[in-house]
Amino acid sequence: MIHDDTIQLEGQRRGEAPVYGPEAFEGMRRAGRLTAEALDLLVEHVRPGVTTDFLDRLVFDFAMSHGAYPAPLLYRGYPKSICTSINHVVCHGIPNDKPLREGDVLNIDVTLIVDGWHGDSSRMFFVGEVPRRAARLCDITYEALMRGVAAVRPGGNTNDIGAAIQSYAESERCSVVRDFCGHGLGRVFHDAPTILHYVEPSYNVPLKPGMLFTIEPMINLGRPHVKVLSDGWTAVTRDRSLSAQFEHTVGVTETGVEIFTLSPKGYHKPPYHAAG
Repeated sequence: MIHDDTIQLEGQRRGEAPVYGPEAFEGMRRAGRLTAEALDLLVEHVRPGVTTDFLDRLVFDFAMSHGAYPAPLLYRGYPKSICTSINHVVCHGIPNDKPLREGDVLNIDVTLIVDGWHGDSSRMFFVGEVPRRAARLCDITYEALMRGVAAVRPGGNTNDIGAAIQSYAESERCSVVRDFCGHGLGRVFHDAPTILHYVEPSYNVPLKPGMLFTIEPMINLGRPHVKVLSDGWTAVTRDRSLSAQFEHTVGVTETGVEIFTLSPKGYHKPPYHAAG
């Protein structure tokens, strides 16, 4: 969810990615499900005139009422419980009191800590009727995520994930953001391995059963370059093109991959009223 502004590949090369057992997978299922339920809760509330501050309070209250805690809150000084990234905001948008507008597309990124385990997921949301190009970008980004997830298998490697995402996004004339990446997690928010959403020959980690990590591609309609605003968090596209992101937390199994953050209500990508 929240990352350093630059990818620390050297540190990842030195560290081994943790491998977990069945107890951890049970913990991640609980954390992943509650995170997905929090995102499901927001579907009926995302509409024109609603503020992202209101959505943030909903998730905070939901977490508190379920014995969980929002991991971003005060993490490295981050002031809110969720990230809300609108239109050309790539990631780490900070909730505020500005109302959402008809036609906005919004990424909401939620990480909840349940019994010490982290569930991390994000989805795109439509605010009313959105332009066709925005809806198309969201479709492409969701498909890129799911192709990346499908590439996870024991005996494979992290570049399999990057290749699946990059080849599809670029075939649709979109670009993959390089500045942010997926990450290992479990009892800590960010851990090895780094999950790049593009191919990087100098960094290619073998995938082993028991690994836990996020896959969270950020896809732009324009060029891949981003900049971080003066608040130190909000990342935007340099060319002001639209950006979208979807994220799942997954675990490598003996036979493939398990997704911990699937929506219980079938709210996989917008428009969610059709899915629900």
